[in-house]
Amino acid sequence: MFRLQGNKVLAVDMTGDAVKAKNGSMVAYDGRMAFKKLTGGGEGLRGMVTRRLTGEQMTVMEVKGHGTCWFADRASEINLVSLRGDRLFVESSNLLAADAGLRTGTTFTGLRGASQGNGLFTTTVEGHGQAAITSDGPAVVLRVAPEYPLIVDPGAYIAHQGNVRQSFQSGVTFRTFLGEGGGEAFQIRFEGDGLVYVQPSERNTIAGDL
Repeated sequence: MFRLQGNKVLAVDMTGDAVKAKNGSMVAYDGRMAFKKLTGGGEGLRGMVTRRLTGEQMTVMEVKGHGTCWFADRASEINLVSLRGDRLFVESSNLLAADAGLRTGTTFTGLRGASQGNGLFTTTVEGHGQAAITSDGPAVVLRVAPEYPLIVDPGAYIAHQGNVRQSFQSGVTFRTFLGEGGGEAFQIRFEGDGLVYVQPSERNTIAGDL
């Protein structure tokens, strides 16, 4: 069971089951817990965190036992996402924890990943269960409807779920409208029916002033 204590600490209650979380994110626990460090590479959660473009890897750990374990990541805001057989697409750096029963992997992002400097692949989490994602500031959840496509700055994008298609627009950014843009840049266009998670703080990007 995932639950929030405040908005920056995740509490996971376990009765013999397991959870996988970002390595080093455990801040406290009670009861009897066993910790196993997993490294990048291979399939599943270990494979999904390998940045294919930069070669950067993020390690994760599996926590199993009876009791409660608390997780946090650099005082980032934490958001709970419930999956009911659908798929969540999330930047690997923003995935804090996931139920062990959720299937995880990678999917090709192409231009979006390159524009953010995150590589060409992003994380997928699929199945029935809960995941916890982080954001720099309180995340905003935006609805995408068939008649209302959504345009998002790549630097603010965190995750999306539902029956959503994404494409890329080049040559203009939100800052361009303010006369602050410079160079080639990109936006993400979402169409369909689903949710998009954005943060109120832009990460650094490498494809123009995004």
